Amino acid sequence: MGVMRVERSEMRTVIARPQSATWQAFDLQLVIYTLALAIIGLLMAWTNSSGSPLAPGSTFTRGLMWLAIAIVAFTFTAAFDYRWLRTLPWLLYAVSIGLLVLTLAVGTGLGGAQRWVSILPGIQFQFSEISKILMVAVLAAYLAARRDSIRQLWTLIGAGVLVVPPFVLVMVQPDLGTALVFGAILFGMLFLSGASLRWLSLTAGGLLAAMPVLLSALQDYQRRRLLSFLDPLADPLGSGYQVLQSQIAVGSGGLFGKGLTNGSQAGSDFLPVQSTDFAFAVLLEELGFVGGVVVFILFVGLIWRVLLVGWRAEDLFAVAFAAGIGSMILFQLLVNVGMIVGIMPVTGIPLPFITHGGASLISVAIGLGFLQSINMRRSESRTW
Repeated sequence: MGVMRVERSEMRTVIARPQSATWQAFDLQLVIYTLALAIIGLLMAWTNSSGSPLAPGSTFTRGLMWLAIAIVAFTFTAAFDYRWLRTLPWLLYAVSIGLLVLTLAVGTGLGGAQRWVSILPGIQFQFSEISKILMVAVLAAYLAARRDSIRQLWTLIGAGVLVVPPFVLVMVQPDLGTALVFGAILFGMLFLSGASLRWLSLTAGGLLAAMPVLLSALQDYQRRRLLSFLDPLADPLGSGYQVLQSQIAVGSGGLFGKGLTNGSQAGSDFLPVQSTDFAFAVLLEELGFVGGVVVFILFVGLIWRVLLVGWRAEDLFAVAFAAGIGSMILFQLLVNVGMIVGIMPVTGIPLPFITHGGASLISVAIGLGFLQSINMRRSESRTW
């Protein structure tokens, strides 16, 4: 991957905290979009707290706790000099793989799955979410070290080889949704970093051609969930139940929704996993089409600011890192919303900020914090 060499004369600027002029480059719009989405996520946590949002351990109080931790994580990573990430790619890679192996060793979950690790009594964490951010940094360092050969096939293959171990480890958990996010991150970073469109197209075509083989490797319940969106009425009380109930919730919300906590699907527990995978269905039922449009506008603004950070930096590592974070958020947005309205398979991919989950919120906060670090130090990036 290549390790950046830092001259002794440059060490002072590398480890120094941002100067006052540097903070003038702080992207306030990115923070505004992020906080707005996080607040909407808290509103969904409130309505999903079964009538007792302020009770200890409720979805809302846990959401407040995770948001406070996410703000601390964002602040720390924004103050951290992102250029050190370029010097430690193999260490970051080892930590990423180690977290996934640890999850398989001691993780717990429903139906025999091993996705969450208990970090404190009653508090579980999904390390695969942190692994996604680490892999973005690893791939960004890999691509930056191969700037002159970015369009060659071997560069693309090397990037793919790096993603295979975390992809496989997540699939073994099993967690198809998160595994697919790794693939989306890889393609987004290669595309926006300037990889050959010919090789990317051939790779995408090959994966589509191999889809039947990939489906056959999945467990029966995963195949049923993936294909249920094609005809949910074929098994309305089984694999198609989630899709049908989600569509009912979306349709009943109308233009302006029924109001917070007034949703019939969520309030009557007809909608499964309403605080996680299908939280956006609750939002559309209670806040309606207008509420959904507002969320989309906020996500578009956030992704735009994310990509703008990379383009302004004029540094391939920064471009690739921003591409990875932007691809991750965009892919999860499209797949989760598509799943909610019944036009895409049910894969269990969370919607950032809206879906209740501490690991997802903290991992996104870390990624956005590093983007702020890039933004504040872009004038110094050419010294590396």
